[in-house]
Amino acid sequence: MTLKQLALSFAATVAIVSIPLGAQAQLDLLKRGKDALQSIQGSGESGGSSSTSGVLTDQEIGNGLREALTVGVRTVVSQVGATDGYNADPRIHVPLPKSLETVQKTLSRIGMSDLVDDLELRLNRAAEQAAPEAREVFGQAIQEMTFDDVQMIYNGPDDAATRFLERTMSDPLIQRMRPIVDASLSEVGAVRAYDNAIGQYKAIPFVPDAKADLTQHVLERALKGLFLYLAEEEAAIRQNPVKRTTDLLQKVFGAS
Repeated sequence: MTLKQLALSFAATVAIVSIPLGAQAQLDLLKRGKDALQSIQGSGESGGSSSTSGVLTDQEIGNGLREALTVGVRTVVSQVGATDGYNADPRIHVPLPKSLETVQKTLSRIGMSDLVDDLELRLNRAAEQAAPEAREVFGQAIQEMTFDDVQMIYNGPDDAATRFLERTMSDPLIQRMRPIVDASLSEVGAVRAYDNAIGQYKAIPFVPDAKADLTQHVLERALKGLFLYLAEEEAAIRQNPVKRTTDLLQKVFGAS
């Protein structure tokens, strides 16, 4: 106990024994003095939150949120960035662009559905290759969160951090991942598959024109999958003690 706390305790005791009050009034005053002293002991000399009393400091909350997001991003990127991370997952599988639905139906009718099936597979492979690029962009955004951001997220819903990143990072992610997706589309053979499918389609008389921006399509679908699973990972860390894999996560989210 500090000198300040001892002085306050002594003053409260003197006041109780020196004032001629009834027994009940003295008991009430004693209780108020005890409560005040406990409050002082819990808050510490600086008036701020003390981690040793079980109350989280702003720094601990901020560090806990950053760690939760970092863990979540690492988990999700490893999941969707693996082979078949997008392709074999019906929740985030990248379909053909809607503008190519006519191409798909037309080629299927003449027994050439394998061309569009191949294209669809390669779109998913491009998304899987590009996903790891998001880790660094997310990491930078996580470290740059302000005090106000942290408070809003910590007191928000279970997906508050994910929605914050979605609002603030979608455009930077698109810019960062676009050249990666472009390169991936070529590397995995999606561009070649697209040209083959469109070439066969255009050889059919009287078909309407069809084209698609494959890069934009893969970018949008890849980010949608990332944010979907990041929101679920964030909620799991908040709700499920098993997901809190570090002491800091256990302390911050065990107290929330």
